[in-house]
Amino acid sequence: MVDDELAELRRRKMEQMQRQAMDQQAVEEEAERQRQIDSQIRVMLMEILEPDARERLNTIKLTRPEFAKAVEQQLVMLAQSGRIRQRITDDQLKALLTQLTPSKKEFRITRK
Repeated sequence: MVDDELAELRRRKMEQMQRQAMDQQAVEEEAERQRQIDSQIRVMLMEILEPDARERLNTIKLTRPEFAKAVEQQLVMLAQSGRIRQRITDDQLKALLTQLTPSKKEFRITRK
């Protein structure tokens, strides 16, 4: 009876270790897939952005990563749809950024 319990515990532990290994492998595969996607985006941005515009986008990425990611996605979608025919200059990127930046509400507080 003790041998049966011991065998059952070993079997459960082995199944648990196998599940953990499969989960870890899935996480690693997802991370690799994400790295490949990021690499493809980086290559595409190098093709469609002038060096000054790319530098501006990298600066934005440091300060506002979510916004920069959205801009990158927008640029990639425009390039894939064929709406970008030439490389984007810094001025053109500035114009695009002003269009994509949400308008801020201005609050005034007056004290009496």
